[in-house]
Amino acid sequence: MACRITELVLDCRDPERLAEFWCEVLGYAVLGKEGDDVEIGPPEGFGGLRPTLVLSRSDDPRNGKLPLHFDVNATDRDQDAELERLLAAGARHADVGQTGQESWVVLADPEGNEFCLLRSRVT
Repeated sequence: MACRITELVLDCRDPERLAEFWCEVLGYAVLGKEGDDVEIGPPEGFGGLRPTLVLSRSDDPRNGKLPLHFDVNATDRDQDAELERLLAAGARHADVGQTGQESWVVLADPEGNEFCLLRSRVT
């Protein structure tokens, strides 16, 4: 075996707000705080198959579309129902040049970081 992704780090202006949003989206919990940074992950903690997310405070300006984004899948409902849930949690629709024929929906978190809601449901 080689390496496995254990943490993803996202620079943001308001780590607390994004932690709240992404915990709601992913069913994660706050695992720790260091300075202004917040680490969230599966309730069972660090080291499992699902990576943690470190929301790192930064005031650096963001230039354009993110070169990396998250894709998420619903686990217990269809795409339409999950879309409603994500919008209620604070996501908003985002336009990155899609045609409207895609099977996924492009959204943005409260700070404008794009992510996609895929059609298929996973368990």
